[in-house]
Parts: sequence; C-alpha cells; structure tokens
Amino acid sequence: MARIDFHSQVNNKPLYSCRLIRKIMLSKHEELPMRNIVVVGSSSFLKELDQQLWSFSSTEFLPHAWGKDDVANETPIVFVESFESPELDHLPHGDVLIHVGQNLPVSVEALAQRFPRIVEIVSTDEADRQAGRERYKAYRDQGHELHNFDQTGQ
Repeated sequence: MARIDFHSQVNNKPLYSCRLIRKIMLSKHEELPMRNIVVVGSSSFLKELDQQLWSFSSTEFLPHAWGKDDVANETPIVFVESFESPELDHLPHGDVLIHVGQNLPVSVEALAQRFPRIVEIVSTDEADRQAGRERYKAYRDQGHELHNFDQTGQ
C-alpha cells in the first residue's frame, strides 16, 4: 500500500508545488540516491510550474524535464500530462508521484505498487476541491493509508 498525502486548501498551487518539490528533494537520506519525482497534471499547469521552478528561488535550481524529453530518464523531476501517458510507463522514476490535476488515476493499484508515496495537491477552487474529495474517497475505499495536510491560512 502506498502512503497518500492530500495537501488541501492550497491558495497558490504552482508556488506550493515548487516548495513541496524542493522539500522532498532536500529530504533525501545520505545513503539513498536523490529522490525521483513525477508530477502529473494538465499541460497548462505544468507549463506554469516549469516557469515557477526556474524562478521561485534565486539561489537554488531544481532540475526538471518533460517526460517526452531525451533527458527525462536522467532528470530527478519529470512532468507528465496524463496517467495514461506512454512516457510514464518508460520512466525509471518510482519514489514520489505528485498529482496536481483533477482526474482520478485509472489504475491506483498500479501506481501504488510503483510509487510508495503519492501526493495530491488540492487548491481552494471549488471544482478542484470536489475532485479532490472524489479521489480521497476512492483511495480510502481501496484501503490506502491517507493523510491530510490542511493548508488553510498558509
């Protein structure tokens, strides 16, 4: 079973995503290689996140690429537009999956076997909140370990 974390009531989803990615990257253990992160979301959101990752810190760089890029397999942070994307199947990444979209993964069980940690980021937008509730229920009904981090006021 995967650990599934919901970060809910997020005011600025792209900026919050950047901070969370940085936190995950910095939390690696010395004896383990760098953590690999796959971010799944809409093309428009991922383009915005791409820009934010280049500019949100003047002193840090978080290497990232699109799943279709030639360097994706060697890059610790990879963007994929869909759970059904063929790029997702070919990536060696398997540490953390961050979902910034609204759709429920087609095969939660397959993702849970591959990624020991799945993070769902849910904004304050009503449609996003409702979709987040649906995903939460689906994960709960499948018996996954769920944790909610309410970001109200953050």
